[in-house]
Amino acid sequence: MDRYIEKILSARVYDVAVESPLDEAYALSRRLGNRMLLKREDLQSIFSFKIRGAHNKIWQLHRQQELEGVVASSAGNHAQGVALAARNLGLKAIIVMPRTTPGIKVDAVRALGAKAVLHGDAYDEAYAHAREIEAEKGYPFIHPFDDPDTIAGQGTIGMELCRQFGDELDAVFVPVGGGGLISGIAVFMKYLRPETKIIGVEPEDAASMTASLQRGRRVRLDHVGIFADGVAVAQPGKEPFRLVRKYVDEIVQVSTDEICAAIKDIFGDTRTLAEPAGALGVAGAKRYIEREGVRDRNFISIVCGANINFDRLRHVAERAELGEHREVLFAATIPEQPGSFRRFCKALGKRSVTEFNYRYADPTQAHVFCGVKTNGGADERREIIEDLRGKGYEVMDMTDNEMAKLHIRYLVGGHANGQVSDERVLRFEFPERPGALQNFLDRMGRGWNISLFHYRNHGAAYGRVLAGMQVPKEDKKAFKQFLDDLGYFWEEESGNPAYKTFLR
Repeated sequence: MDRYIEKILSARVYDVAVESPLDEAYALSRRLGNRMLLKREDLQSIFSFKIRGAHNKIWQLHRQQELEGVVASSAGNHAQGVALAARNLGLKAIIVMPRTTPGIKVDAVRALGAKAVLHGDAYDEAYAHAREIEAEKGYPFIHPFDDPDTIAGQGTIGMELCRQFGDELDAVFVPVGGGGLISGIAVFMKYLRPETKIIGVEPEDAASMTASLQRGRRVRLDHVGIFADGVAVAQPGKEPFRLVRKYVDEIVQVSTDEICAAIKDIFGDTRTLAEPAGALGVAGAKRYIEREGVRDRNFISIVCGANINFDRLRHVAERAELGEHREVLFAATIPEQPGSFRRFCKALGKRSVTEFNYRYADPTQAHVFCGVKTNGGADERREIIEDLRGKGYEVMDMTDNEMAKLHIRYLVGGHANGQVSDERVLRFEFPERPGALQNFLDRMGRGWNISLFHYRNHGAAYGRVLAGMQVPKEDKKAFKQFLDDLGYFWEEESGNPAYKTFLR
């Protein structure tokens, strides 16, 4: 410990890094009943803490020997740290990155003057190739986490926390990938604040540190999820593992949905978007608070990065409500007859319907995929399911069904196999407000059977519905009058080639 404390105190990081602020998350604190603070490493120049360890390691090497350049492997954030540190010291940098690395990180590395080499689909393949370049070029390899100088650079965050927060501190929640960040923070804080818990947080599908601690030795995962790409490491570092075993109190695991919810939480308090790995600390704190049932405690979460691809936001937004337990998804069976949709929505009461997907398949019963907004909590979720069952509906809870969330919700539909006659398909828009879908169904009345229905609340000003209705030719005039009286924008899609190909 003494050796690391000396290394951290003498680490060279502030040539390129700043002492990041420690911000209170007021909205999150109120909701969780505990004081939540965010260590804003996303505000570094490369939007990640990695600049600390990378610069310290390269600077220590540079003062000991003449360097022409350095080589590194990284999923993105360490790559930017090495690129910036090398540029600051006038060195060449070659960075090997997995082909799965978000483009925003690859572009940032190249913008900093480094050569980015895309190789392999996972970090381990990139690492092996970087080692080959090291042997060929003679450039020293800058490890992203398994090096004492890199660990010491990250440990300066712990030093700052001790200086920035003088009150009693119950726990610090730290994202864990290879282990460099948490081991550096833990060794310093256990020196000055031994009473403070250091709690690591890993994704459930990339929990290599947890698996290693359980077996008492470093293990390599056969498969690593890459949603939180900044911590997608199959095996923790040797030195970080040694330090984590000694100084870290526990590791908690969180789901993808919980990570998405944490990204939303951070945005709510800071109006910034953390990357999935950057939101792990908040997700872990929420899981810990729920598990322990604690109140009025002081917690710090490390927001370690904000390098998120823009196109990933659609997945984050889709899953955040589920991760916050603010949406319940279920499949329900209702009678295949006019008016059954409207009666089913009335059975839901005043709850806001977020999703409603259905396609005619059987002349007696209909299977619908439905989403309902909640105020959070498993109790309300059970209440909704039990209430519908009590009203005679057959209901299956799909909220935790990964296949349903990833695929089935988008696949509800298909051809009606010639069983739907006189079908007309129309696209509607109506003002999105509480009860809007119910009002829409009420105004549609009981005249024609609904054979297709697709609705998803996307938070826009207007709700959008694709609906199919069986309208006999002799009802053409009455149906036109119905559409005019409805008062909503509509457009006929019966001739749309997408409908003809996939739905008719």
